Amino acid sequence: MNRWRRRRGVHCSSITAILVSVAISNFFVLNDLLADNPKGIKHITVYREKRRFCGWPANHGIWSWGNEILVGFSRGHYKDLGPNRHAIDRERPEEHLFARSLDEGETWSIENPAEKGVIIPYGAALHGTRPPHLIPKTPVNCPGGVEFTHPDFTMTLRMLDNNVGPSLFYYSHDRGNNWNGPYILEVQNIDGIAARTDYIVNDKLDCMLFLTAAKKNGREGRPFCARTYNGGKSWNFVSWIAPEPKGFSIMPSTVRLSKTALLAAVRRRESNRRWIEIYISEDNGNNWRFLSKPASDLGEGNPPSLIRLADGRLCLSYGYRAKPYGIRAQISSDNAKTWTNPIHLRDDGAGRDLGYVRSVQRSDGKIIFVYYFCDKQSPERYIAATIWDGK
Repeated sequence: MNRWRRRRGVHCSSITAILVSVAISNFFVLNDLLADNPKGIKHITVYREKRRFCGWPANHGIWSWGNEILVGFSRGHYKDLGPNRHAIDRERPEEHLFARSLDEGETWSIENPAEKGVIIPYGAALHGTRPPHLIPKTPVNCPGGVEFTHPDFTMTLRMLDNNVGPSLFYYSHDRGNNWNGPYILEVQNIDGIAARTDYIVNDKLDCMLFLTAAKKNGREGRPFCARTYNGGKSWNFVSWIAPEPKGFSIMPSTVRLSKTALLAAVRRRESNRRWIEIYISEDNGNNWRFLSKPASDLGEGNPPSLIRLADGRLCLSYGYRAKPYGIRAQISSDNAKTWTNPIHLRDDGAGRDLGYVRSVQRSDGKIIFVYYFCDKQSPERYIAATIWDGK
């Protein structure tokens, strides 16, 4: 009898331990599900086509005017080059397109500016080839007088080589329906400019650019600030945003906090580590200092998208190139000193070929994130959007 009681006690203890283990496991699974699927989220396909590769909105830019949103991206042909390379056919044409929404990102139409003879892709920065039937315009010096404060102004910056440049810019005064350019982007005493679209308008003829320059060894890169006071006729070097790294410090995404305070989020890499850092300038871009590291591990790395919300909070978003592959965001309520834990906007990516987020806040307060994505339904890479209420 005593032996049976002891065995029954051991048996009950084992069952209890199993039940506790299952309960704990379910608790963590539930927590993961809640963390990975916050409320108020909606995913939208912006553009998807069989056997096509679409990618890199962060290289092009995003702009908004009330209900209207415009975002740029690259389109090529899908080709599986292995798990560690972008799945784009290197021997077929690549195009630079725009997606436009007139209802704050719910539906989209696609535009090809090359049909009007502008923004024709070429150069070593391409992952595909230049469309053979299109001849790029010869870049010229900008005559200046660009009205940056025009209500329908937009500007896009493009690089021809990610290490040594050169770079170009185009501008529009009708929300990107028609473009002026290409104009040569030169900054005094700076070589090897690799430009992506990141700028802040200060006044009618006064605009700041936040760019990447080649390091002393000719490789990308180190972020810096440039400025024009004459509507784009000339651009002056203002400051380095961060020290020259051994790896790279590239692709700044910048917001203004006040008349004198700026914040720049920067993509970082050293050896096998990839992360995002925040730098602050308290004298309108003349000097910068390190402030915080909101995303300490991005897997294989991704550029940041930083925006300031209407209530004063900051929203940082990026692609996460490690399992679970997806799109994440973080919020700061104290001007980037501290950040929330990563908010998993989606974790259903099929691999590392995703991200390059651009984001804007809608008039209803919701945030829309536009990025390229790959899922398990089919192999092509496509442009997607996530709408989140930010709560």
